[in-house]
Amino acid sequence: MDIGSNSVRLVVYEALTRGLTPFFNEKILCGLGREVHSSGLLAPDAVERALAALRRFRGLCRVMHVGRTFVVATAACREANNGPEFIERAERILGTGIEILSGAREAKLSALGVVSAVYKPDGIVGDLGGGSLELVDISGRRVGHGVSLPLGGLALQDMSHKSIKRADRIVREALEGLPELKAGRGRTFYAVGGTWRALARLHISQTDYPLRVMHGYAIPADQALAFAGRVKRMRPGRALPDIEAVADARRPLLAYAALVLEHIIRIAKPKTIMISTFGVREGLLFSRLSASEQVKDGLLAAAHDLNILRSRSPKHAEELFDWTSRFVRAADIVETAEERRWRHAACLVADIGWRAHPDYRGEQSLNLIANGNFGAIDHEGRAFIGLTIYYRYAGLGQPHDELSPRISELIPEGLIGWAQILGTAIRVAHLISAAQTGVLGATHFKRRGRKITLVFEPRVAALAGDRIAARFRQLTRLMGLSSAIERD
Repeated sequence: MDIGSNSVRLVVYEALTRGLTPFFNEKILCGLGREVHSSGLLAPDAVERALAALRRFRGLCRVMHVGRTFVVATAACREANNGPEFIERAERILGTGIEILSGAREAKLSALGVVSAVYKPDGIVGDLGGGSLELVDISGRRVGHGVSLPLGGLALQDMSHKSIKRADRIVREALEGLPELKAGRGRTFYAVGGTWRALARLHISQTDYPLRVMHGYAIPADQALAFAGRVKRMRPGRALPDIEAVADARRPLLAYAALVLEHIIRIAKPKTIMISTFGVREGLLFSRLSASEQVKDGLLAAAHDLNILRSRSPKHAEELFDWTSRFVRAADIVETAEERRWRHAACLVADIGWRAHPDYRGEQSLNLIANGNFGAIDHEGRAFIGLTIYYRYAGLGQPHDELSPRISELIPEGLIGWAQILGTAIRVAHLISAAQTGVLGATHFKRRGRKITLVFEPRVAALAGDRIAARFRQLTRLMGLSSAIERD
């Protein structure tokens, strides 16, 4: 449970693992921090709404048989004079202790959330809540010392008396010369927090972006600066185009979030703004994992879980990865480290659509992967893996653009070709093995000039046949090669 300055949220996860999977998620906007700076107090009506939300959340946890509960509170509760009284009442309702996060601790946990959900991150994490903005430098798994500033949307609205001009001065004075921002030049700024997600949702809608997934959504800094400027200048009573994409309760805070982002971009000069839906909550749970779990690849951990849940024979997926690795070497295919992990993930999820009707396996798998609730992958990777599994099921006879006309916009043409090759290779492998273990290891490849031969060892020689030969020939033709099938 996360008692924030604007919202109170319950997220129940399936288990405490490297690949966190939300089981239930509910948010109630209470506005605890809307008057803290002017009155020094949590507003009475907001307090009662928050306590009512916590009563419901405790009941939900009981219904769902939640094993372990973590409760944190952030800026509003730590700064309000009646914060301790509220926390005491909340603890009685919940029957458990509440950790009031310091600004430094909140910054660190937010950074750990990004570390858990972005592959090899490098840049500045900015977590914008209702009461505060936390900034912290990250590089790989290294997290720097964070700073917390009273620049959350509700706090700015309160301090400026709802004047964007006054808020602009407050933000500029707070951020100018800040060392934590000076180190951001040419790197990525990772935007965490509900109001920045709302900004991104609005940007996605206005630009007609092909994927409605928040995590990993990246905007070039110059485009983000121009967009933030337009939102900042939004006048009361005049709606922005596609404003319906943003919840009513978030709309009054959009201009303040845009204002903060505009100053960050001007001062830090990042290359890219990337949205992370993983923040304090996920960072807290990530910090509870063992060191051996933390170093695991988040994408592969999530793909592994999908493999266990949906595949006919989960162990077959690792054999498939080994088999495609041997094919990559035989075909002299050059892939980057990133493309290799995408291939590994594609092999892990290659059998997730088998229960669907054959006519829809490709389409359903593409949608499940492209829109999946997991991290450690960008949108290009989502599109590549989704298209790979689409071709694994649908083959090359039905172009993907008949079903998802714009998914290919997310990846370059060369990667579309590689998705076709890899999807076809996986299609060959599943025809050979029927997704069962102990088969693919008994086949190997021979390369001579422009010809690749698929060789079946004696114990699986009966599995070789004309259908496999035809499918393997289709695969090699994609690369301008010829093929043959042999029995040892």
